[in-house]
Amino acid sequence: MKRLTSLLNFIGLYPDTLWITLNNLPWYFKTYKELKRQKGSDKLFFFGKKYPVLNERFSTSGTMSGHYFHQDLYVARKILQNSPIRHLDIGSRTDGFVAHVAVFREIEICDIRNQVSTVKNIIFRQADLINLPVDLINNYDSVSSLHALEHFGVGRYNDPIDYYGYQKAINNIYKILKPGGIFYFSVPIGVQRIEFNAHRVFSVNYLMGLLKENFEIRAFSYVNDNGDFFENVQLISHDVDINFKCHFGCGIFELIKL
Repeated sequence: MKRLTSLLNFIGLYPDTLWITLNNLPWYFKTYKELKRQKGSDKLFFFGKKYPVLNERFSTSGTMSGHYFHQDLYVARKILQNSPIRHLDIGSRTDGFVAHVAVFREIEICDIRNQVSTVKNIIFRQADLINLPVDLINNYDSVSSLHALEHFGVGRYNDPIDYYGYQKAINNIYKILKPGGIFYFSVPIGVQRIEFNAHRVFSVNYLMGLLKENFEIRAFSYVNDNGDFFENVQLISHDVDINFKCHFGCGIFELIKL
């Protein structure tokens, strides 16, 4: 059944959405009729086009869990505390992390995708980090890349296919940072795999080995499969070996350039 649902979702048919719609249509028309009755002859508001919202009757006031919610707040707080002279973000969400930082300081962002909007405190540059522009080298006190490097080289964003794209990106971020600079880095964690063409998932053990030659790990935090946040945890062998019990979690590293 799960495989069938996944297939239907893939081709644009959403069984869950259909069920919610059919289940809530009677409620929608009943409440619409009641509101029209209450309006009566009043002319302050007229009824415009119908705009059914059928999936929020019993929803919560918002989402305060998950990878993006926790990592964006956590790393924005770190940047506020450390107050770098120049900070560069690579590929993180503009409507999450970048927006948080832009509230209190200027942030430069770099992405392979284009961006046409202009927003105060956000300086955009379109660039392919795998082919590093030389003027970025040794130019930043801190760099962030949150939930981005897992996509490098798998073609999701029309980028060239490159099996080692994430490695090239990490090496180039090392070059971008000034000596002693800070790198805030997050990717999915769990059993190491590629889920093509969405992303890679990394084992914590592999990441530690990959990063140790160029960076010192100052802090490690993670978001588990339930969306709960665990800040500044110890990298104990047993927990590392089982990826902190994550299948698709989010590992968040605060790294210092060696």
